[in-house]
Amino acid sequence: MTARTIRYSVTESPLGWLLVAATERGVCQVRLGDGEAELESGLRAEFPFAPLERDEAGLATWSAALRRCAAGRPPGLELPLDVPASRFRRRVWDALCRIPPGETRTYAELAASLGRPRAARAVGQACARNPVALLVPCHRVVPAAGGVGGYRWGPGRKLALLRAEAAGPALRAESCPAAAAPR
Repeated sequence: MTARTIRYSVTESPLGWLLVAATERGVCQVRLGDGEAELESGLRAEFPFAPLERDEAGLATWSAALRRCAAGRPPGLELPLDVPASRFRRRVWDALCRIPPGETRTYAELAASLGRPRAARAVGQACARNPVALLVPCHRVVPAAGGVGGYRWGPGRKLALLRAEAAGPALRAESCPAAAAPR
């Protein structure tokens, strides 16, 4: 079986550098970082056997939508996802998409909303393994003890994103593509 080609684009955003990667089915990875080389290296590590093609022009519309998300604004369009996940992770990601922009929930609150009040740690793992930052808003989950907590892309970026969402126009809940992702 031949690995599917992954096209990607790297651009600057309000949160630093942003990489969007996609298969023919949809977005398979969104990464944030301090430089292009770092993001490209992370993409290659995540998909070591897939052919990678840089495609700035072909992904320009999706990159622009993600830059808007990085600024705390609505993406302006629906982005399809190509992200495999277990049923539980999909439920967590769907619940994340229902948290209004500018608001947060604790891991325990999110777990309880799923009918699994003792699964806060599993919710945290689902957030940590979210491969499409910004599109599935795992940044909206915080620890019960206070503060912003951890974030794969750095707590400073998480705080900046939460502040931008709180200050900006509300994102529509349907702009979150988790529910529409292939299963």
